[in-house]
Amino acid sequence: MRVRVIGVPMDLGADRRGVDMGPSAIRYAHLQQRLEENGIKVEDRGNIEVATPESRKIKDAKLKYLHEIVESSERTADAVGDALENGFVPLVLGGDHSIALGTVMGASRVLEKVGLIWIDAHGDFNTHHTTPSGNIHGMALAANLGIGNDILVNIGGFSPKVLPENTVLIGARAIDRDEKKLIRQAGINVFTMNEIDRHGMEYVIKNAIKFAGEGTTGIHLSFDMDVLDPMVAPGVGTPVRGGITYREAALAMEMLAESGLIKSLEFVEVNPILDRGNETASVAVGLIAAALGEEIL
Repeated sequence: MRVRVIGVPMDLGADRRGVDMGPSAIRYAHLQQRLEENGIKVEDRGNIEVATPESRKIKDAKLKYLHEIVESSERTADAVGDALENGFVPLVLGGDHSIALGTVMGASRVLEKVGLIWIDAHGDFNTHHTTPSGNIHGMALAANLGIGNDILVNIGGFSPKVLPENTVLIGARAIDRDEKKLIRQAGINVFTMNEIDRHGMEYVIKNAIKFAGEGTTGIHLSFDMDVLDPMVAPGVGTPVRGGITYREAALAMEMLAESGLIKSLEFVEVNPILDRGNETASVAVGLIAAALGEEIL
């Protein structure tokens, strides 16, 4: 396996500063060494250029930093697409979850019909009409499905990037009222923490692989670190109690690796300012290694 690491130090899509340092924190937690120990060839292309909030003004309180996020998303999509076209698995390090506007676009452009597994405590299914904050990281999943602001929806010149029947949201436990309505209307596959508690992670991932993999050319994995319980991953901007355990997450990654369907992946929302001794970044490295095929024995 050949993996190309792409950093996207994006914090324009969220309210709390610090997540732009996520790519550095994950690299500092010995990411490349861990992957190379598993026989993976790693090529690190550095970071995508992203504007800083101090250098820009918010023009629309319901779509904060819209144009700056679109510009960075297009650069991210180009980098992801180039990696795929050259035989690499793109591993994208965030940054806030708005980077998925670019990663999913890049994967969809090359793979054409891509499945999407979105592991997150939140729905990320708001639009400019429903958002309580104006933060675009809370709109990224909806936009990838063609729902929301026309500029976000049509990044890259095509929409939707993924189909609802091939989209799976896992681990959700903090969804806004109007967001719930949009998710139900969209018809995506959702496994909340309730389903994980009742049926177990094995059941959830088996079904997720079926939904995201059936009739597609591969799966893009989008993993938000806030899906983990804050006891496991304290360094995230929007922690929510009652999340999944490390072993549940590791099992999910191991099963996805075994499926052979993961063509691209991203890990987002590591915020080292809020972390304890880079603990959350170290957890991310362990999960990345599992997703890319690391075995216990």
